[in-house]
Amino acid sequence: MSGNGAVTDPRSHLQEILRWHFSSETGSPFWLKRLDSLGFDPIRDVTGIEDLRRFPDVSDDLRTVPSELLVPAGSAMADFEVYESGGTIGAPKRFVEHQSRLEGVDWVNSVLPAFGGEGHWLHVGPTGPHIVGRSVRRLAHLRRALCFTVDFDPRWVKLLIRTGRRSLADEYVQHVLDQVETIVASQDVRVVFITPPVLEALCARTKLYQRLADHLTGIIWSGTSISPTALRLVETEFFPHAQVRGIYGNSLMGIAPQRPPQPGDAQSCVFQTYRPRSIVEVVDPVTTERVAVGERGRVRVNLLTRDLFLPNVLERDTAIRVRPFEDAEGDDVADIQPYRQAGGEPAIEGVY
Repeated sequence: MSGNGAVTDPRSHLQEILRWHFSSETGSPFWLKRLDSLGFDPIRDVTGIEDLRRFPDVSDDLRTVPSELLVPAGSAMADFEVYESGGTIGAPKRFVEHQSRLEGVDWVNSVLPAFGGEGHWLHVGPTGPHIVGRSVRRLAHLRRALCFTVDFDPRWVKLLIRTGRRSLADEYVQHVLDQVETIVASQDVRVVFITPPVLEALCARTKLYQRLADHLTGIIWSGTSISPTALRLVETEFFPHAQVRGIYGNSLMGIAPQRPPQPGDAQSCVFQTYRPRSIVEVVDPVTTERVAVGERGRVRVNLLTRDLFLPNVLERDTAIRVRPFEDAEGDDVADIQPYRQAGGEPAIEGVY
């Protein structure tokens, strides 16, 4: 293992994952049924991350495929759980999970700061069928903290916005904040996991904001984009006494925490994935070739775990490509924004 929790030889890891998913003894029906149509032998012909481009992007199939077909034959199906994506650009995608995301959360715990002091955590965001709720609770438990939750339905908010009912979406956010206020009125909440739109609405609610500004030692934001200007205001003006950290992620790639700043970083907030289990590349949306360091492109994800193998997935996001500070496969990323197809509308983020 290296200092960031990843195995030291990514090519060996890749070969292990390919053997697992494409062997008749251990592979998943989802991939074994596609083996003949690929036109190449994944175990023999795929030797490096660059070769993963030979695979089709099958992520859309996750909207309809029976989930049991995703479970590798070498694993016990009863040990798996099913989670869903946010459904930002169509029907939700379903994926299976056993241990890989838990290992990723344990690594994130080693990357995030201690946040200082004792106290509880509060997760203001979706729980089931989204995996983020489980991840936040595990992070809190690893810090020996209780974790309170305020659930919300991001799909309902997106529907309200998409159908021109913005005022109802705003009312829903206030309903979420009512529940936050009830919790923090009697509980010693010191760390909040929250999405930027809900955090912005919280800051406009004077009594609630003042209580949290005086008590919070840590804020973790995730789920939607935030502008560098807005993030700077959160860090320096609204919560100057709290450590503010971002986590970028989604259902398919896992979570990528904000890494410590490095000499030469042009962006103040840079995210790194759990390599080599999750490798991100920033590519030109037309040619799908990697853009130059410092340029913006579309996010391409390669998920390489025993639980699930998903290569060459073009995500809904764009990002600025940042060179990893370690000699590692893939890219670090900064300034995440929704991807807008040529002539099309950007994805609706809503509150998550």
